[in-house]
Amino acid sequence: MMPISRSILLRKLRSFKTLFAAVLMAVTLEAVGQTDALVSNYFEVPSYYNPAAVGTTDLLRIRAGARLQWVGIDNAPTTFMATGDMPFMLFNKRFGTGLMFQQESMGLYSNLTIGAQLGYKIQFKKGFMKGSTLTIGIQPGFISESFKGSKVFIPDNDDYHDANDEAIPTNDVAGNAFDLGIGAFWANNRFWAGVSCTHLLSPTIRFSSDSGSGTGTSGGSTTGEGVKNFEFSVPRTLYFMAGGNIPVKNTLFEVMPSVIVRSDFTFTNWEVTGRVRYRKFLTAGVGYRYNDAVTLLLGAEFKGITFCYSYDYATSAIAKASSGSHELFVGYSLKLDFSEKNRHRHKSIRII
Repeated sequence: MMPISRSILLRKLRSFKTLFAAVLMAVTLEAVGQTDALVSNYFEVPSYYNPAAVGTTDLLRIRAGARLQWVGIDNAPTTFMATGDMPFMLFNKRFGTGLMFQQESMGLYSNLTIGAQLGYKIQFKKGFMKGSTLTIGIQPGFISESFKGSKVFIPDNDDYHDANDEAIPTNDVAGNAFDLGIGAFWANNRFWAGVSCTHLLSPTIRFSSDSGSGTGTSGGSTTGEGVKNFEFSVPRTLYFMAGGNIPVKNTLFEVMPSVIVRSDFTFTNWEVTGRVRYRKFLTAGVGYRYNDAVTLLLGAEFKGITFCYSYDYATSAIAKASSGSHELFVGYSLKLDFSEKNRHRHKSIRII
């Protein structure tokens, strides 16, 4: 069996320009976790990073977005993600449930993550935590990885590349593995915070070069005559998120600070964001991602419909090769009312 990491795959792509972009991608990916997508609108999709951030309001919430990273660089990462969550009652207990989906591609490499989420809610009615809710959540799912080895092109007379490098698949390969995440999320009417761990089992994904298919487990391997096997492990990633919604006295404005910290036990990265919302309608803000980018954020909310746009300008040397990164999210929120009087009536409201 021949271990191979994503950084090796990315470093050895088909041209100098692609190689340059791939190496930059590898550096960034190592800093923020190898598989989870990095989005500037993380506060819009908290359940993507924390399965306990489901059912935190009495709304059915749906969010979907796309990120185009490092526009101007060939084969730069592109990401699409979607989340949905809602609260429900069972045996007079409060729960939250949700789904998350993420697909990302970069160069010849792509990954897909799907998870189902369930959270149990504990409401505090006394003491200093009165009026707040703590949710404990779990997310079983699966992760799929693929690499287009058939499209690898190694230039001649290049000291860096090796046409016979056995660490590079020569045909298309893919594999998948069971994935698991856990988290805790606390919220009241002004502040929220959460901690979580994605890829809790650090799943190992294996590729077999004979048929272009593979399976993922936590250990072991499959071998056969003339078969080359490749594998890498998805690292556990810890997240801490926090934010608030603070009204400015005697005005129609609210200040909405937030922060996210990520660590895969090797690299740690953080991002801080400050936004201001007017009349619960228009939002504008700025953000800073450590050693990576500054961000401009704009948003609007009307009758349950949400639009969010962000632009990242790199603070590193990659700014010389890229015009920046763009991100767009849209969402819809539906008020849920399951009382007997309104058993079949739902209505849309503006996001609280």
